[in-house]
Amino acid sequence: MDKLKMHSPDLGQDNIAKIQELFPGCVTEARDEVTGKPRLAVNFDQLKQELSDLLIEDGGQERYLLNWPGKREALIVSNAPIGKTLRPAEEESINFEATQNLFIESDNLDALKLLLEPYLGRVKLIYIDPPYNTGNDFVYDDRFVQGSHQYLEESLQRDSIGNRLLANTLANGRFHSDWLSMIYPRLRVAKNLLSEDGVIAISIDDEEVNNLRHLCDEVFGRENFVAQFVWKSRISEDTRAITGVSSDHEYIVCYARSDSARFRGSEKDFDKFSNADNDPRGPWRSADLTGLATKDARPNLHYDLIDPNSGINYGCPPKGWRYEPATMAKKIEEGRILFPSSIGGRPRHKLFLNEMKSLFKNISSVLGGFSTADGTRELNALMGGVAFTFPKPSALIQLFIEQLTEKDDIILDFFAGSGTTAQSVFKQCAADGMSRKFILAQVPEELDRPNSVQGAAAELCDKLGVARNIAELSKERIRRAGQKILEGDCHHDWNRDVGFRVLKVDTSNMKDIYYRPDELSQGDLLEAVDNVKSDRTPEDLLFQVLVDWGVDLTLPIRCETLQEKTVFFIDDNALVACFDSGVTEDLVKELAKHEPLRVVFRDNGFVSDAVKINVEQIFRQLSPSTEVRSL
Repeated sequence: MDKLKMHSPDLGQDNIAKIQELFPGCVTEARDEVTGKPRLAVNFDQLKQELSDLLIEDGGQERYLLNWPGKREALIVSNAPIGKTLRPAEEESINFEATQNLFIESDNLDALKLLLEPYLGRVKLIYIDPPYNTGNDFVYDDRFVQGSHQYLEESLQRDSIGNRLLANTLANGRFHSDWLSMIYPRLRVAKNLLSEDGVIAISIDDEEVNNLRHLCDEVFGRENFVAQFVWKSRISEDTRAITGVSSDHEYIVCYARSDSARFRGSEKDFDKFSNADNDPRGPWRSADLTGLATKDARPNLHYDLIDPNSGINYGCPPKGWRYEPATMAKKIEEGRILFPSSIGGRPRHKLFLNEMKSLFKNISSVLGGFSTADGTRELNALMGGVAFTFPKPSALIQLFIEQLTEKDDIILDFFAGSGTTAQSVFKQCAADGMSRKFILAQVPEELDRPNSVQGAAAELCDKLGVARNIAELSKERIRRAGQKILEGDCHHDWNRDVGFRVLKVDTSNMKDIYYRPDELSQGDLLEAVDNVKSDRTPEDLLFQVLVDWGVDLTLPIRCETLQEKTVFFIDDNALVACFDSGVTEDLVKELAKHEPLRVVFRDNGFVSDAVKINVEQIFRQLSPSTEVRSL
């Protein structure tokens, strides 16, 4: 019985596999220095020969690229797999069993990697508002980032107790390197989550907008640049501006996964459309059906048009009809042609609103009607206090949701902050009835600086009765926003899902011996009997299996007791899991009768070795399409 791998995808190995498809002779095997196991490796000398006409050597030749100290390490870490898991926190969730929304509490790079299997190519819109480069240290203290405590101490920029010795000025090259090394791997991983027609929208200010554009050109491709929106974020003048210019704007930079993505645009004059006959295709208006060409120019458009129901012949107008006979016959069959009741009238045809792309006009790259003051007022009214500087108004994010997403689409925000994106999703769903889903990720940054904005945030946490960290504030904001939305007018088609499942990134549920069985010593034999950590619950194991197997993390979960064992059913038969010990052959047969797509057991959970050996044979006989795994 095969075991689950229980770690996130290895993007480096995936990339080598893609090279192997194109150049199979350039890929070989090498022994991993850490695990000692064989892995795919690239024969670069052979690859150079394959690409000799296009290869650019490093011998000092000038070329266009964006580079900074720490980029290579950032690239390596973006590809590396992690042996972590998502643990459910049902008590912090709203409508845990049925909601389609997720809130992941963790460093967002870990969260993105754990989302790769379940949500690969499924996210329609990514909106992020990453930390702007203000000179402060980042909460996302990645090991490879030029700016870690060890680096700062070794380079004499910070003393042994953490005091900064050099100012992080705008002129400091490391200043930009910190920010680039933080955002680069996150964008690389996030790209894999976008659907083919998906779009990423990134809020940014003047300080890093140029670097961000260059970075996105590299990650998403310059040809997939969509727009750089500018919006007036500040209403009042910045009196501290030393240049004499008040910087009152910010940007939203948009890139697409491919050229199939586009904004819907704004609506023009739709008052001529109605649906008096309740056509299931929606509102329509009638339009002229006559043609524009003489019989000599377009003879195929000149023919008698006969109503197949009444038999009335409407003849042929001087310039013929708009469609040739075969197309006209198809439109008559589809009920698109309107025949008048008398011979004196002339047939017309239906134009449906949802098919009239020309009725939409492009939206401007200059966005008006928004300001961070709106976000401040909104947050204060909802939370009874403001804990964030210059919060984005939900209407701004709602605009992108309305333009780029539809029913059942997924919106991802992996810099959740105060949770504005979740509120924006709720508002747009309540307005148009399309039941979208969101995934938010936020690191639980501790609010422990009393003489700063964090001090106000900490006080607000105390007032609300939640722990002093940003993730807790975000979750509370989503709870309150959902309740407020439900108290107002909601579209009758919306499913009113204002819940969310809270999942927290933690170390793997599995002991080290699960990943390094080759290092097992005689003293570890007792540990090997049970390879699951003692503090982990069956629910913890279930979610690691969902992540590892690439199963949607919001599918409904049903828990039943069968033959005195706890069994989880995910979306009825998408996956069945039993992590109890003492699993018998009778229970295995009963589970096989459900014909699940996948089934998983604990490796040492069977009543005997004989039952464990027979499991795959039982499913092969009773449910041959079921994948069987153990952990």
